[in-house]
Amino acid sequence: MSEHAPVPGQDVTPVRSAPDAVRLLRFGAVTRNAHRIHYDAGFARSEGLDGPVVMAQLHGCLFHRAAAEFAGGDPAAVRAVGWLNRAPACAGDRLTVTGTVREVGPDEIVLDLEERRGDGTVCCRGHAVVARSS
Repeated sequence: MSEHAPVPGQDVTPVRSAPDAVRLLRFGAVTRNAHRIHYDAGFARSEGLDGPVVMAQLHGCLFHRAAAEFAGGDPAAVRAVGWLNRAPACAGDRLTVTGTVREVGPDEIVLDLEERRGDGTVCCRGHAVVARSS
């Protein structure tokens, strides 16, 4: 968090990522997500997708990263993350998570977060709760 007390409406520093096919394959291996839509371009297209798609959990990881960075880089300060997927993101899409402070309580801060592809399409909307530092 900044050296000043957070206030509702304050912007969250954007987090950017462009997961490629290798990152999707590795992330799927680590999370034991072997669904072919995440690593097999031909299969993903046969399912009506533009190519291998980013896993929901990876979107959540980007939300967590934005919340942790807001909390001064402390991942342990993130108490909760929630999101709803709105549109798919494919391997190579440039993703940006932005947000604002919704609420500042005595012990925690609630952030509203959103992730967009480079073309402006909203992929996810959600929130995070971070511990307020003393």
